[in-house]
Amino acid sequence: MTTTALTHIAQLVTNDPALGEGPLGLVRDAAVVIDGDRIAWVGPSGKAPATDNAVDAGGRAVIPGFVDSHSHLVFAGDRTEEFNARMSGRPYSAGGIRTTVAATRAAGDDVLRANVARYLAEGLRQGTTTQETKSGYGLTVEDEARALRIAAEQTDEVTFLGAHIVAPDYADDPAGYVDLVTGPMLDACAPYARWIDVFCERGAFDGDQARAILTAGAAKGLVPRVHANQLGHGPGVQLAVELGAASADHCTHLSYADIDALAQSETVATLLPGAEFSTRAKWPDARPLLDAGATVALSTDCNPGSSFTSSMPFCIALAVRDMGMTPDEAVWSATAGGARALRRTDVGRITPGARADLALLDAPSHVHLAYRPGVPLVSAVWHKGVLV
Repeated sequence: MTTTALTHIAQLVTNDPALGEGPLGLVRDAAVVIDGDRIAWVGPSGKAPATDNAVDAGGRAVIPGFVDSHSHLVFAGDRTEEFNARMSGRPYSAGGIRTTVAATRAAGDDVLRANVARYLAEGLRQGTTTQETKSGYGLTVEDEARALRIAAEQTDEVTFLGAHIVAPDYADDPAGYVDLVTGPMLDACAPYARWIDVFCERGAFDGDQARAILTAGAAKGLVPRVHANQLGHGPGVQLAVELGAASADHCTHLSYADIDALAQSETVATLLPGAEFSTRAKWPDARPLLDAGATVALSTDCNPGSSFTSSMPFCIALAVRDMGMTPDEAVWSATAGGARALRRTDVGRITPGARADLALLDAPSHVHLAYRPGVPLVSAVWHKGVLV
């Protein structure tokens, strides 16, 4: 193993208040030492120990690699026409998710594998070093297992989402589809996944169906996550808290009881502003969640229908501009918050012993991520200690 020191960092976000100022643990004129794939030392630049290599940050900022805890990368095709119609105010009657299901089922493994690699690389260039992704565009036993197998080749954070919508093949038998998801489909998919998710929403799965699916997944060792309260008020958030889910994702329509439940639990509220941007829907309001003490994460929700972006910096800018977050809160939520949503302690922070995932910004401060929206500020990324 070789050691590398990043020195003359104008502002280092550690996400450890014990190392620096405030919740972000800011260290000014800082240095970081990487030893193999781990952070070995953090402190003032003038006190950095000798290393094999040195990189001069030149008065720029360094942040932890982004942790994108919610995406849907295993798919084929796109839904350009649907997006164009929505943005043009025209009615559009094509199949939405079903369109992607048809394209994904028809695609070969090599196509799906190449697509996952493309979107992972796209995110990495923008500073995302930990990426969760889901199935959900196969909706047969074989296609869901295939999606998870392909995803697991390229990321450790894989989620079984057979309960995305009721499969077109079971349109007249939703109970039969729930039986399929909780039986043969779960048996085939569990070996490839860490998590199980369900779209608990009108038009998808109700509270009782979602509970049955998540409980079956937990019995197979999969940890629950929930697509909750995106389209309207519903049981998703309360169910997530009841079942000890790692996260309740979307959280656009919340009651005071929902906010209190999240604040009193370990379940992370994951906000996905790309979805509201791409659908012109109501923005989630982070302020009541943060003020109540809930843990908030930010994620891209990268998918071909409602949020076709892999850019965490873009989501940070949206969260600051339209969701009531400060720049500090948004950066924390996109790094440490995402790590909490994945129940990870080795990522989302720059502290000794953590994985060496860092992003060097072409700016003196992390605030520029919101201050200069749309500008490609990530100039270098280290993933597991390797400059990529």
